Amino acid sequence: MGRAVAGPDGLLRCPWGLSTEDYVAYHDEEWGRPVHGDDALFERLCLEAFQSGLSWITILRRREGFRKAFSGFRIADVAGFTDADRERLLADEGIIRNRAKIDATMANAKVLAEWAPGELDALIWSYAPDPATRPAPLTIGDVPAVTDESTALSKDLKKRGLRFIGPTTAYALMQACGLVDDHVTGCIARGRS
Repeated sequence: MGRAVAGPDGLLRCPWGLSTEDYVAYHDEEWGRPVHGDDALFERLCLEAFQSGLSWITILRRREGFRKAFSGFRIADVAGFTDADRERLLADEGIIRNRAKIDATMANAKVLAEWAPGELDALIWSYAPDPATRPAPLTIGDVPAVTDESTALSKDLKKRGLRFIGPTTAYALMQACGLVDDHVTGCIARGRS
């Protein structure tokens, strides 16, 4: 149970990657592949924070709405958002209208706008563990929700002023952005980068 399973095309995938049609492309082409660039990582950081307490499919299906509402997650643009933007976002049915998460996104952009170009990318990737120290998970039950690295990353980001990024959210970010490869053994996406 929880091992790689064959999809309709006969290819083996992580079980979650076949749980909805929307997940197949995300699993095969995106999740676990390296993501670089401050704005790209800011987007993933924000979306993982919005996902907190919800299923990822809810966020995935609204991702284009989030991108539109948050100016493509360009840090410089979001850092300039005002109270009027907050009210606009709270009324936007294309996103998750959670005041605390919206406020955190706006506040985080203001903090990150003060960082040097590439600093967010370098910081996040500095927490990528050595792949040789991480055996491939046999089942999804072997995949942790939190690691020492995600706890340290969360603490570092919080120390630098970022909000709504706990160890579980940090680990989800690490998985989604390819810092770790948590595709199960036998999955077609395992080892792709």
